[in-house]
Amino acid sequence: MSDDIFSPVRLGDLELANRVVMAPMTRDRAGPGDVPTPVMAEYYRQRAGAGLIVTEGTQPSPAGKGYWRTPGIHSEEQVEGWRAVADAVHAEGGSIVMQLMHVGRAAVQANKDPEAETIAPSAIPCPDPIPGPDGVPVATAMPRALETDEIPGVIAEYVKAAENARRAGIDGVELHCASGYLPMQFLSSNSNQRTDEYGGPAENRIRFVVETLEALARAIGPGRVGFRICPGIKLNGMDDADPRETYSTLLKAVDGLGLAYCHLIHIPNEGFDSLDMVKANWSGPVIENNGLKLDTAKAVLAEGKADAVSFGYLFIANPDLVDRFRTGAPLARADKANFYTGDGDDHRGYTDYPTATEN
Repeated sequence: MSDDIFSPVRLGDLELANRVVMAPMTRDRAGPGDVPTPVMAEYYRQRAGAGLIVTEGTQPSPAGKGYWRTPGIHSEEQVEGWRAVADAVHAEGGSIVMQLMHVGRAAVQANKDPEAETIAPSAIPCPDPIPGPDGVPVATAMPRALETDEIPGVIAEYVKAAENARRAGIDGVELHCASGYLPMQFLSSNSNQRTDEYGGPAENRIRFVVETLEALARAIGPGRVGFRICPGIKLNGMDDADPRETYSTLLKAVDGLGLAYCHLIHIPNEGFDSLDMVKANWSGPVIENNGLKLDTAKAVLAEGKADAVSFGYLFIANPDLVDRFRTGAPLARADKANFYTGDGDDHRGYTDYPTATEN
């Protein structure tokens, strides 16, 4: 494997011009009806120099929404909005996959359609407050525990979302299994207190994620399906008793599916290193994410621990990040005050960052 961060790489069916991936980042810029806006298309177009763009988390259904102004992929208007995004990225020679994000219990009811339920593996609320429509964190909604016979319907929503993404011209999907959202709520022993075949030992708690990835692979092809994990993260009330066991079991179960990649948010864990754990149980491509800088990213590639590396915040203020890496141009700093501000037509802190050559 080449250790050159600027060399091309293949992840499943995805051909990347370089190994720099734009990580998924919520930006809260969708328009009415959770439809992607022209400003969103411009935002992603500007960053198409990445080998791969992973979109912000996108809800597969109204129940999957938990945050204000996040986009969906379950209506025809949303599909058309994403088509404009995909066309803009492809016109610049880029590749883009959509992160499918069902938040489960990590939801504020005021952010959702009034009739949209909040569901979870178990009727245990998320203990962490989440910003409401005015940006002020408030208590989350009490979830309703899914009945066993409802679970195939939730998986079917993911499948339809993936099919919609492909109709829109998006190159693939990434299943969001981190950050305390629905798939991770099934994985974690403290949020999953079920007594059916989806709860209890790790072999059961991974079932929802495994069945969803299998269904996505059947629907759009395994080489266009990735997944993102963060073993041991405590965000949104996660506290798995044994994350090494849980994720080793998960990785072994999906290793033979031929999926495009495993996208790892690499945080410290007591007793084990999650990247080493991934490499020991997963033979497919790996995207590493951990607050990397250019030198540390190059080292991860040189050591053969990952096939690509992803960056989040650096892409906010540096739409031409790959070019800046290549030329050694200084990196701009992001305006944190405008990470989530504005509406679907607001450019501030979003598409108004100049490239190095425009400065």
